[in-house]
Amino acid sequence: MDEVNIVEYDPRWATLFTEEAERIWQALGNDLVVEIEHIGSTAVPGMSAKPVIDIMVGVRSLVDAKSAILALKSLGYVYWYEDPRPGRMFFVKGMPPYGKQRTHHVHIVEIDSEFWERKLFCDYLRKHPQEARRYEVLKRNLAASFRSDREAYTNGKNDYIRALMLKARNQDMGKSQSH
Repeated sequence: MDEVNIVEYDPRWATLFTEEAERIWQALGNDLVVEIEHIGSTAVPGMSAKPVIDIMVGVRSLVDAKSAILALKSLGYVYWYEDPRPGRMFFVKGMPPYGKQRTHHVHIVEIDSEFWERKLFCDYLRKHPQEARRYEVLKRNLAASFRSDREAYTNGKNDYIRALMLKARNQDMGKSQSH
């Protein structure tokens, strides 16, 4: 079963991201990859999280990124053809029945898309520890309520994430206007 399990922060997550990002960049190449970011709760130092490294790969075009399917398969990823969120290509490593448990998610998105902007969420949480703690409490409560329902767990975070993204965008816009 693919349960929602929140664990204490693990400082190795940053290294696991760096190592996997290098493998992904080598597999996909400079012609496709513009930038790779560590996103999600494992990217926020000190935050409890599902022990899954979320990696966002920025590309110029999703059409051109179709070549990533075979390249990432060679690294052990499964492409989620029926992703309910258009505007990205989503890959999972370790998901049952292909493995014991999820270890990595790769989100391939266009560099100028709303998805790419999600990196602001992690930036905001890193800069605002009190907000990170509130988010952590929400995640723990949702995980306790929806341990066997990953979709309900994810949906339960949506309103909070939307509100925080608005704050993060406003902060980012203020920062870019002051330069």
